[in-house]
Amino acid sequence: MEANVLDMKGKKIDTVELPGEIFAAPVNVDMMHQAFVRQQANARLGTHKTKSRGEVQLSTRKIYRQKGTGRARRGDIKSPLMRGGGVIFGPHPRSFKSKVSKKVRKLALKMALTSKLQENELVVLDRFELEKVKTKDFIEIVQALRLDNALIVTDKKDETLELSSRNVPRIKVLRSEGLNVYDILKYKNLVLLEPAINDIEGRLLA
Repeated sequence: MEANVLDMKGKKIDTVELPGEIFAAPVNVDMMHQAFVRQQANARLGTHKTKSRGEVQLSTRKIYRQKGTGRARRGDIKSPLMRGGGVIFGPHPRSFKSKVSKKVRKLALKMALTSKLQENELVVLDRFELEKVKTKDFIEIVQALRLDNALIVTDKKDETLELSSRNVPRIKVLRSEGLNVYDILKYKNLVLLEPAINDIEGRLLA
């Protein structure tokens, strides 16, 4: 399979061969959904906490006598029915992590890449270089490529590019080793630097 290689001005300068095992995988929506949900679940902290009756630090004195007042029988002020008392069945710290096999994660990533190619939302660039950290220069290149919602995948750390893009909405720069199903599906366009294709191939076909 071939894809056009563009320069930073959006002009075609070459073509590149894409590995069919990665970019022509049969798409299974359910499998991609599993990987997508797993990543969202694993990102949840699960640190929400409320205090039960036994954890509230208040007096244990009985508020008023048991009988003779004509009112409900009250214990101490920590009762869940009282203002400032404990919470009944409130949330407590827990883990939301879910497990998906490594094989399924790889397959889901291949399917996500394939879906972008099939929908003509995959762009291959020969390079994306900036002389200095400057958001304005980054935006000019993105506009020349007609991208307003894109994930840009680089083959190595590029601090100039990463810093220049971090304040631009709907654009994210990600290194190839961090490529994941969630980010691919979240952004409309997937932009791959040509050297990153070899990194992705080595990771998914190893």
